[in-house]
Formats: sequence, structure tokens, C-alpha cells
Amino acid sequence: QLLLVESGGGLVQPGGSLRLSCAASGFSLAYYAIGWFRQAPGKEREAVSCISSSGGSTNYTDSVKGRFTMSRDNAKNTVTLQMNNLKPEDTAVYYCAARSGNYCSYYGMIYWGKGTLVTVSS
Repeated sequence: QLLLVESGGGLVQPGGSLRLSCAASGFSLAYYAIGWFRQAPGKEREAVSCISSSGGSTNYTDSVKGRFTMSRDNAKNTVTLQMNNLKPEDTAVYYCAARSGNYCSYYGMIYWGKGTLVTVSS
């Protein structure tokens, strides 16, 4: 069975940090570009960041630039999203997704995780 599993969500105060992980089971992430998406309560899902299959290219939505960093370790079959200086508006369920090929893109995702909840609140 081909799975993506997110972990690392939780409750954090504004200004705090969290590190999300996306682990693959049943297939190698090395051949897939990965994206992180999030969906806040009552809002549509939005793209957050993506990384090419080699890890050489990343992209971030404007609202997280300078605060979030995406990286990957293909040997460990995991992708991480380091989130610093978190704000209440970052509260959402965060999903990772995979698309075949090298290029960082938010389209054409074929595998999705079930998400991990991030709550930023004092």
C-alpha cells in the first residue's frame, strides 16, 4: 500500500516553531516532487511549499517566505517542513502530497497524506 504520513503537528504559541515530517511507505520519495498544503477551518486548501525530487529547488507561498523551510532526505524517505515564527493565521491542517517527476509544482499531485493539525494560539 502506498502511503504518505504526516507527523509533527500540535499546539504552539505565536512565535514558536514546529517541524512537520512527511514519510512515505510503499514507494520511494526520491522520484517525486513533494508539496505541502494546508487548509484552515472554513477556508479552501492552499499551497504552502514544494520541493523538487532532487531537493535542489524549493518554492514558498508569500505568507511563509522567510519563516518556513522545506527539505528532504531521500535516503530516509522523508520530507520535512520547518516552521518558525508561527502566527495564528498558520493554524490549519497540513498535508503533504507527491507528484511524479522532478519539478516543484502544486499541480498533478497523485498521493496525499491525511494531514496533521497545527494550532497556533496563546
